[in-house]
Amino acid sequence: MTVHIGAKSGQIAETVLMPGDPYRAKWAAQTFLEGAELVNEVRGMLGFTGTYKGNRVTIQGSGMGMPSLSIYANELIRDYNAQTLIRIGSCGGMQPQVGIRDVIVAMTASTITSPSSGIFRELNFAPCADYGLLSAAVKAAEARGTKTHVGGIYSSDVFYAERPDLDEQMVRHGILGVEMEAAELYTLAARHGRRALAVLTVSDHLQTGEALPSEDREKTFGDMVEIALEAAFT
Repeated sequence: MTVHIGAKSGQIAETVLMPGDPYRAKWAAQTFLEGAELVNEVRGMLGFTGTYKGNRVTIQGSGMGMPSLSIYANELIRDYNAQTLIRIGSCGGMQPQVGIRDVIVAMTASTITSPSSGIFRELNFAPCADYGLLSAAVKAAEARGTKTHVGGIYSSDVFYAERPDLDEQMVRHGILGVEMEAAELYTLAARHGRRALAVLTVSDHLQTGEALPSEDREKTFGDMVEIALEAAFT
């Protein structure tokens, strides 16, 4: 048991999926896991452990933004020995070829700043995914026929950004989408020698203004969850 996770020793699996929304964690656990049991509800940040095709997996909410994710990822790694951490969440598309409902598998995650920025000082550390997980996720997406893009994303520390000049440069340099957590997750995984990946559903588009209707989100997000689970246990 830690400050933010109330699970007892042995209740957290070595493989953890991390959606930002705790209620998305509940939905994913009830939909895709067998024997899912609630193992954390501290501060309403729900976590569940069950099995997927016989493999133990925990789905733990991480909250919004890198500071919140950093708390949960640190405790999962340091106190519960999590070995594989996969972010599942939504993102905003940034390239014209990236459509609503598409899935982005994040190879790298650029950011202006994160909770880990201070330890690097003058170094611009380049956070990246675990290649084995990334490769397995792409294969799983192809097997499902899900339109998938692989490349760099941007992890923002603000939701209501007011930097059109920065958006322009990211589009110019091929950034596929924007979200708020992956760069810190990749950095922590590198620091502790763990595997990490972000599998993201495009729920809106920064250039077109298009957004995924709420009634369509469940099925689309389901594709993302299954891709992450298949990648974890391939």
